[in-house]
Amino acid sequence: MLDSTTLMALGLVVASAAAHATWNLLLKRARRQEVFVWWLAAFGMVGTLPVAVIVALRTTFEPVGIWFIVISALLHIGYFLFLGRSLARGELSLVYPIARSFGPGLVPVLAVLVLGETVPAFGWVGIACIVAGIYVMASWDHLRQFGMRPKGLTGLNAVRYAMLTGLCIALYTIVDKRGVSYVSPFLYLYLMTCGVALGMLPYIIRNYGFTGVVEEWRSGGWGIPVASGLVYLAYGLVLTAMQIAEASYVAPAREIGLLFGVATGAIVLKERVTRGRLAGVSVLVSGLVLITAAE
Repeated sequence: MLDSTTLMALGLVVASAAAHATWNLLLKRARRQEVFVWWLAAFGMVGTLPVAVIVALRTTFEPVGIWFIVISALLHIGYFLFLGRSLARGELSLVYPIARSFGPGLVPVLAVLVLGETVPAFGWVGIACIVAGIYVMASWDHLRQFGMRPKGLTGLNAVRYAMLTGLCIALYTIVDKRGVSYVSPFLYLYLMTCGVALGMLPYIIRNYGFTGVVEEWRSGGWGIPVASGLVYLAYGLVLTAMQIAEASYVAPAREIGLLFGVATGAIVLKERVTRGRLAGVSVLVSGLVLITAAE
């Protein structure tokens, strides 16, 4: 029987997954993905400043938390750049599962080694099922195509960038798990976003210029503020879930977002969903059930 705390954590994770898949769809449709993700951070930094000030005045802030915020901001810069490049080069239903698959495979090991957490046997089996399911969804047709037409295969760059995105996810998950113990989740997220916006700015100006930045804002339209809000919502819900559940459970459970991502790619972008991806969904759901039972 699941207690109310566990049910709340699972609900937060599911809501976060839906929001995350949605803003990735908006990013996929952007003209300049790297500029689009910078706008997400910049818009979030300015738009939520009043709320951040109120939260800062009403919550405690331990100075050591600033180091976790700085490290998280650097990891998120890598995450956003790699994610933008992968979506610019590959389909959402291919890139999204791969990007989200590396984190769950690495987080439990890092959580045990760095955070001293423990994972029961059922939890490890469930995590293994999730990783296996995501791998099947991401690689089934890709590997078959590679065997038939290795020279004609496109998207290898997208896969590489997606894998680097997953690595960043695993690393910042561990950092953020510790960071939110020193700083309230919303304030932590806000300060990290400021670090991302300011840290990315020199790169964006050098590569796209002010003209490219302005043009992306004009072409992005309502998508930029909506996506920025979804970024805050998705990550804020996860940070809150991390306060009431172990990172080795929260991170893999987040991968239910793959279901939203693949469905969005199929329905909205008209991408092809194969039998291999459907088989991966079945394994993924089994893994989520095992993780829930292990709680």
